[in-house]
Amino acid sequence: MGLLKANTSYLGIDIGSNGVKIVELAKKEGKPTLLNFGFSEDMNHQENDWINDPKKVAKIITKICSDSGISSKNVISALPTFSVFSSIISLPDVSKKDLEPAIQWEAKKVIPLPLEEMILDWKKIEDANVKINKYLLTGAPKVLVKGYLDTFREAEMNLLSLETETFSLIRSLLGNDKSSIMIVEIGASTTDVSVIENSIPIFSRSIDLGGNTITKSIGDHLGIGLERAEQFKYDLGVSSDEAQKDVVPQAIIKTITSVVNEIKYANSMYENKSGKSIDKIVLSGGSVLLPGLVNYLIKILNKNVMIGDPWAHVVCPDDLKPLLNEIGARMSVAVGLALRNIY
Repeated sequence: MGLLKANTSYLGIDIGSNGVKIVELAKKEGKPTLLNFGFSEDMNHQENDWINDPKKVAKIITKICSDSGISSKNVISALPTFSVFSSIISLPDVSKKDLEPAIQWEAKKVIPLPLEEMILDWKKIEDANVKINKYLLTGAPKVLVKGYLDTFREAEMNLLSLETETFSLIRSLLGNDKSSIMIVEIGASTTDVSVIENSIPIFSRSIDLGGNTITKSIGDHLGIGLERAEQFKYDLGVSSDEAQKDVVPQAIIKTITSVVNEIKYANSMYENKSGKSIDKIVLSGGSVLLPGLVNYLIKILNKNVMIGDPWAHVVCPDDLKPLLNEIGARMSVAVGLALRNIY
């Protein structure tokens, strides 16, 4: 969808197992402004299988851009959280010359794959209250990074940067909020649970459960196809206590129990280690739009739970806000990516 024109704009491109989401932003009058957006949700790939078929994904990206009036070639994209190893490591004062070997040594302790198969990156955590140097270490498989490079080369786009999805979500959903927050991203195939403190992900876990699992569970219970099961999922969702006696809500609740347990585990790990409490839980991803899910999680977890708004820091046309609010949970990663070079 073409909205405005700008000289310099940036594309946030989120490639998932079920599709591609693209958001184009530019800075206008000092504020991030929405120019265009588009998405396709018909890839039907297993997570990351697309790296073996970059031409197909490049065609999907090109078509979305053509249909939406997107002309920018400046891309920031994201590596899936579950595919990237992240850890906070502590180091004594070392010289600039010795920093990389020291980090490599620590990386061997926390990354379960040969380092020659990984691309490492690290960022110093600035904290005046901590005397020892701490770094956020991330390691991404080279084959995964190559898949992204091949895809955007095929699409004739300029890939400016790759980052982990968690950082994109922090940027779009949390802004400058430095409190202790948990982000729960329920995607099509996986759910990622991340604890964020001072805008740094200090704890992340992923489970192989997402919206597709919920849909399949409903289909199996009712003996219907996936298309009808998907409709049932959003028609009923996690409804009232009375409705939970029905087979559909019960199937959903049984499936998302694994997500609830993962949230409880992450919360317990953080509180036991830090002595602090999670201030709120922010939800993202298409499946968080299940009717009644937020209230259900508030009741089960006894926490402040809300669906994140990725458009909160972006200037958007008033007439599009109803649509943008409807699709916002699906676009959080793409918005956060496009914001990276705007701020």
